[in-house]
Amino acid sequence: MTSKENKGLLTKEELERYDRQIRVWGIEAQEKIKRAKVAVVGAGGLGSPVSYYLAAAGVGSLLIVDSEIIETSNLNRQILHWTSDIGRPKVESAKEKLEKLNPNVTIKVVRKKIESLDDAIEIAREVDIVVDCLDNWATRFLLNEACVKLRKPLVHAGVRELYGQLTVVKPYEGPCLRCIFPRNPPEESTFPIVGPVPGVIGALEALEALKLITGHGETLVGKLLFYDGYRNSFDIVKVERRPDCPVCGRRP
Repeated sequence: MTSKENKGLLTKEELERYDRQIRVWGIEAQEKIKRAKVAVVGAGGLGSPVSYYLAAAGVGSLLIVDSEIIETSNLNRQILHWTSDIGRPKVESAKEKLEKLNPNVTIKVVRKKIESLDDAIEIAREVDIVVDCLDNWATRFLLNEACVKLRKPLVHAGVRELYGQLTVVKPYEGPCLRCIFPRNPPEESTFPIVGPVPGVIGALEALEALKLITGHGETLVGKLLFYDGYRNSFDIVKVERRPDCPVCGRRP
């Protein structure tokens, strides 16, 4: 490999660390990953695999957002956190693990609950892509609106029991979350979940984020993926923008 091919952005250690994925999408795409800034909102069941895989892939800057502390009942699925972390803020535990996994990645954390559109805009403004790893719809819709306003891509996922769903919002190129869910789905304070399910869906969220960064492959813009762990099946349905959507129905 010549210095011209490398362009000097990736170190020798990084070229070795990312060798297997560079063989898939090349040096230029890996440089895009190194320059990228991604927010992972939620450091729990979905946020754990998303953060792990994005850090391992070499995303230059990760912003981890969560307000909660680690509880024993988190540990069946939130693999960023260990038994010794019980009682610690999730963002502190996440930062510690991810920096050990890949010291080349800058890990920033915000211990805060997103409670308003201004809060969501403040987070989305700092990054190129937002990944929704949340467990409540109210905050998801705030992130969705913020990303539409700022024209930032949003990777959305949700899980329950042995089921999962996934889509990508690319403002004004496909439907936003409010197009797909015009009415608020019911909220659950404590819902049933089997640990590997957010692992499956979180890995797919990380992959969608990497595809958005690199331009490699086809993303789930305009598509909603459903995972059924009972049947081990994946189904994808087409979703479209709604002209009457209060969030993205009209261009600003």
